[in-house]
Amino acid sequence: MLKAVLFDLDDTLLKTSTDAFLRRYFVTIGQYAAELMPPEELLAELQYCTKMTIQNTDTAVTNHDVFWQCFSARNNLDPVETEAFFDQFYRQEFPKMQSFTRPVPIAPTVVQACLDAGLKVVIATNPLFPAFAIEERLRWAGVPAEEYPFALVTTMDNMHASKPNLAYYREILAAVGVEADMAVMVGDDWKRDILPAHAVGMHTYWITPDNAQPPDATIPCGYGSLAHFYDLLKLSGV
Repeated sequence: MLKAVLFDLDDTLLKTSTDAFLRRYFVTIGQYAAELMPPEELLAELQYCTKMTIQNTDTAVTNHDVFWQCFSARNNLDPVETEAFFDQFYRQEFPKMQSFTRPVPIAPTVVQACLDAGLKVVIATNPLFPAFAIEERLRWAGVPAEEYPFALVTTMDNMHASKPNLAYYREILAAVGVEADMAVMVGDDWKRDILPAHAVGMHTYWITPDNAQPPDATIPCGYGSLAHFYDLLKLSGV
């Protein structure tokens, strides 16, 4: 019996021109933080500390603490002041990047159908951004956290592992109190969404364009568009 649905965000509930989005993101944050360090240096530091966060296996430490301890120590910066500085970036400049995304029209309908059916709905996006940035992208997707009672929205502040670490999926399941075989992961990234979720025993649905075939057809319980996933939910009685 299905009890929980985990939705990835980018290119699942929200279409994102990833390359263009990241280019603009790094240009914008580089300009904003120019008083701290040159943009090229900032880019390298952000990428390095993000890599360290993804590789972290100490599940007693949040992604937030791993990242900021790394960034502050490497650059001899006060972690509290530095985080506050970048928090203003996410509140003032990050919302301007909405133009590099577009909503998936059926996303609110699918999410609401799951909630109406009594399922626990988790936004299982890679928790490498602060809560405000992820909540902002949920608004862009048309499923704002203040209007949809999600069981969990994973952020760098509340998670202790990242995709594709199996610990990330196990932490979600423990947080919402659902066994792996009673949950389904819906996402577009085969290596970060489908394979690790399958490895911990979850059902999976692969979001893929143009009816592409999965690398291993025995793994997902279905694949295709988000609209097709919605059709499968209705057929199952949800």
